[in-house]
Amino acid sequence: MNKTTPFLVLILILVSASAALADSGLVNVSSQFSVGETADRFASAATGAGLKVFNRIDHAAGAAKVGKTLRPTELIIFGSPKVGTALMTSDQRIGIDLPLKALVWQDAEGKVWLSYTNPDYLFGRFSINDREKVKGNVSGALKKFAKHATQP
Repeated sequence: MNKTTPFLVLILILVSASAALADSGLVNVSSQFSVGETADRFASAATGAGLKVFNRIDHAAGAAKVGKTLRPTELIIFGSPKVGTALMTSDQRIGIDLPLKALVWQDAEGKVWLSYTNPDYLFGRFSINDREKVKGNVSGALKKFAKHATQP
């Protein structure tokens, strides 16, 4: 073993660890609207497609109630009991991630983002391989909702 081998091994380990951390399973889409308008537009697209918005949580308002400050951040909890139930028959543990969620937030530079879990990541997390059509439908719907919410 030469002197550079341990160094190369360390580099490979660090690169592998960085790649694993980089794949958070999130899709982040920049928005041309405020947090409130982006959230409203997303919720409207979801309900317009027949999904139910179960709740909207204003994290910044919650922080203010305890005397803290947080940049605008809103969580939208939405989904379809019909689709969710079908997925849970494949692996009931997916219920930990259902209903689906979208987070609309403002970064330190004032840019607004819409984030949601990538369906490929979600289905892979639970090794759900028997619902390809559902995964495709969910992926397509989320992309459509995100586009409607973030672009004029």
